[in-house]
Amino acid sequence: MKILMVGCSHKDASIAVRERLAFSPEQVRDALKLFRDRYRDREAVLLSTCNRTELYIAAADEQQSLTADDAIAFLAECRSIEPAAIAGELMERHQEQAIAHLFSVAASVDSMVVGEAQILSQVKQAYELATEFEASLPITHGIFQRAIRVAKRVATETRIHERRVSVPSVAISELATQIFERFDDKSILVIGAGEMAEETLTYLISHGAQEIRIVNRTRERAERLAEKFGATVHDWSELRQLLVGADMVISTTGATEPIVTMSEYRDIERLREQRILFVLDLAIPRDFAPDIGDCLNVFLYSVDDLKALCDRNLLARQKELPKADRIIQSEAQKFIRDIRHRSSVPIILQLKEKAEEIKQKELERLLNRLELSDERAKDEIRYAFDRLVNKILHPPLESLRGEADPGTTRSLVDAVKRLFQLREGSS
Repeated sequence: MKILMVGCSHKDASIAVRERLAFSPEQVRDALKLFRDRYRDREAVLLSTCNRTELYIAAADEQQSLTADDAIAFLAECRSIEPAAIAGELMERHQEQAIAHLFSVAASVDSMVVGEAQILSQVKQAYELATEFEASLPITHGIFQRAIRVAKRVATETRIHERRVSVPSVAISELATQIFERFDDKSILVIGAGEMAEETLTYLISHGAQEIRIVNRTRERAERLAEKFGATVHDWSELRQLLVGADMVISTTGATEPIVTMSEYRDIERLREQRILFVLDLAIPRDFAPDIGDCLNVFLYSVDDLKALCDRNLLARQKELPKADRIIQSEAQKFIRDIRHRSSVPIILQLKEKAEEIKQKELERLLNRLELSDERAKDEIRYAFDRLVNKILHPPLESLRGEADPGTTRSLVDAVKRLFQLREGSS
């Protein structure tokens, strides 16, 4: 069995790199379909959020597994990038390290804001989407199901999620409040109607925001969000005029190109009469061209601009991280042991069956020769045979069950098969 993860996150790649590797939900579907069609005997789950893009690949047969270079080339192909342009920017994890990494991601230990709630639902969605396209099969199914359980265990057994803080909450409470003293008199424009937009609106409302407008390419989704928060919905065609009147903009679309370029903003700027504009661009790729932040009275913040604030959030949870990490490492090791044990189960069963068959034949031969009439004596002989066989089998069976190292487990299985002349799939 082979497990591989290739990808990047806010920890090791710039926002420019993450933009190039970001997948929209539809692009994830296309990538999974391509993977399934091309690699029938492998499994894959693609996780793409505003802070990370990670491809998890598994193969039951190590000879059929993809290399890290194969995985990088696949990601590059899906995003129309030359592999050489991103190879040096991506990290790779193998076997137990890949599993432990996923557990850390799901438990929000690897998040920009440690303890944020959104990542677990994103991990679930990535897994469910792979299942939908039959790209997630037994191995990745087991890994992602265990990751979800580990995340819940970390949430229960540590205080990492206490006073939980997310990227939107940091942005509103620590950035927007430095620009505006109050929000009840501000015109707020929300572009996009996904989970990030909903979470941001929750914090804006708690800070007194009242005049909220939502624009989204899919009006139905915007209407559901507006109904929940008492906002008004506008057509996408009104975006330019809405930007003219906005004091604060929260943009969270899944667009693949900026929805507001510098030249477009110059036309809008002339109509704003130098009023302050606060733009929180939480989209990856970015919705607003970065150089718009150089314009007069524009305060433009991207996801990476929040990193320093989120690092302060991390310090508040540092004491809990070692405990969470111990849980994650322990669970990763246990998962690997469980997999190794399952791989040795068929051989263990065959060995037991062969030993039982030999024992029964020899026991029957002995009892027939002795012609005993005393049932107690027969039972004593049967008991002695059972103990003898169990004691002989105990050391090799314990070694097969207890070995965690994959190479050693494989060697032990092969040795047992040769020594006892066992064949896979037979008894």
